[in-house]
Amino acid sequence: MLQMWSYAFLACLTLGHVSLGTATGVVINRAPVRVLGVNGFSWSNCGAETLPGKIQALTILPDPLVIPGEMTTSVILNTTVGLTSPVKIAVTAQKEMVGKWLTIPCLDGFGSCTYDDFCDNLDQMILPGLPCPEPLRSYGIPCHCPFQPGTYYLPVSQFYIPSLSLPYWFTDGNYRLTIVVSSGGQEVGCGEITFSLVASLSQWL
Repeated sequence: MLQMWSYAFLACLTLGHVSLGTATGVVINRAPVRVLGVNGFSWSNCGAETLPGKIQALTILPDPLVIPGEMTTSVILNTTVGLTSPVKIAVTAQKEMVGKWLTIPCLDGFGSCTYDDFCDNLDQMILPGLPCPEPLRSYGIPCHCPFQPGTYYLPVSQFYIPSLSLPYWFTDGNYRLTIVVSSGGQEVGCGEITFSLVASLSQWL
């Protein structure tokens, strides 16, 4: 849960090559673009003020963030209700074009997608029974469902962001991610993240 909020926008940068099917059934392979940096990062809570889950603080530095390179982050999240499986996450990804926000469709699990059970995704990334990775383990932050009510705090921590690539249609520009978290059919929290992307449009440097 904590990682989802703090790395939501970077998680979208981890996909490489994408294959698209055309109306004729021909599969077109497009070369990915290389992510060179992210800047202008900002966040806000969206939705009703009465939602039980909120981002209290989220910092990602430096700005601009050069990729590959070191990232410094700190996060404070709070929820007054517990989150038990299934935890549904709906992501709406948009790009600013001529002053308007255009929604990016969900393709191959990337873009404006809905993940019906994020708990299952966590179990696939970190096998149940194994210790949570650092720095979550040091600060007592769980990496599996259920998540109990309370405040989740990750103090200032450093991470290395490796070289990343994007599907070919993600070029330089301004992007916005809206992330809605629900549990037990109830909307728990809504966060909005905006950033500008700097990418190489052709090939790896």
